[in-house]
Amino acid sequence: MLRTVSVLCTLAVLLVASAAAGDDGSRIIVLDHYVRATSTAPAIAGQVAQIYVREVVLAGTALRGGPAPDGVVLFVHGAGTPAEVAFDVPYKDYSWMAYLAKAGFDVFSVDMTGYGRSTRPPAMNDPCNLAKEQQAQFVPNLIPAPCAPSHPAPITTMGSDWNDIGTVVDYLRALRRVEKVSLVAWSQGGPRAGGYAARNPAKVARLVVLAPAYNRTGPLDAASPTSPGNGSMTTQSHADFTANWDRQVGCSEQYEPEASAAVWSDMLASDPVGAAWGAGVRRAPRVPTWGFNQAVVARMHTPFLMVAGAHDKQVAPERVRDLFADLGSKQKVFIDLACSSHNAMWEKNHALLFKASLEWLKEGTVNGISEGELKLGY
Repeated sequence: MLRTVSVLCTLAVLLVASAAAGDDGSRIIVLDHYVRATSTAPAIAGQVAQIYVREVVLAGTALRGGPAPDGVVLFVHGAGTPAEVAFDVPYKDYSWMAYLAKAGFDVFSVDMTGYGRSTRPPAMNDPCNLAKEQQAQFVPNLIPAPCAPSHPAPITTMGSDWNDIGTVVDYLRALRRVEKVSLVAWSQGGPRAGGYAARNPAKVARLVVLAPAYNRTGPLDAASPTSPGNGSMTTQSHADFTANWDRQVGCSEQYEPEASAAVWSDMLASDPVGAAWGAGVRRAPRVPTWGFNQAVVARMHTPFLMVAGAHDKQVAPERVRDLFADLGSKQKVFIDLACSSHNAMWEKNHALLFKASLEWLKEGTVNGISEGELKLGY
């Protein structure tokens, strides 16, 4: 109720401002939504979680309140970086969300439970739930010595991620009066968005995934008991962030330092608790993953665009080619994107990625083809 009042007040202010300024509705605006979900995350199962959803849209579309001319798009993040940080970078033309909004889509992003501005289970406030090697960076200032976990079980899982996505998809379908939304995802967003689409094909129009974390021999179902592996959450420092990116640079001027700085600044802003740990870190759950393997994708028929950065060392391009080969959909395109890493949307060839995604979401083609492989930027 409070969220609805907040959004309506924001729209009322925009309406008055637009009328006063003679605005034609072509400005990009950003609106916050907090969607209530009954959580299935193991750390807070049965409790109500607040799922943060960012909307980026033309003012005219928001003020009309109806469906956007080209439909609704929902961005789904990967293993560590929240969605609004990954896809709405406040630097030059690097916001993928704004790019699609300017083209006529009503664009949203969602943070899973445990990420960004969504509910963070209390277990995430305890650095003892990190792996011992990650705990070491916080000794002795945050913790006196490496310690045993207070929550050794998973904090969230792929199943609880699908629950969060499903709750938000249904919210958007009702909000914008559409039958289907399209999903755009990155990295572990592959099994998140792709796994959701495989189970809910009637609600998903098209898929676009950069560097989908696909494992054709991965588990079909959750292990019993489910284990988080080495620690139930992870952190990333600025040094980790930069080193991981730099090891994937394969051409000159692949990314701008200013773009990297903008992303990292937003990363810390999305996690005030983590920002106060040591020199500042980004926290994320360690998520047990299942349900996005060869058996699952072979039965999928949703139109699927997949993109691999030529220099990606986190999700090797060969794994994305495996997905292309295994996918049952007849409408599928694989893009080999030159001079790009796992972070392609933050690099110099981001415009090629954005343009390809726009054509796919509008037409179901890239450079006029609906099935096959393309090289871009070479």
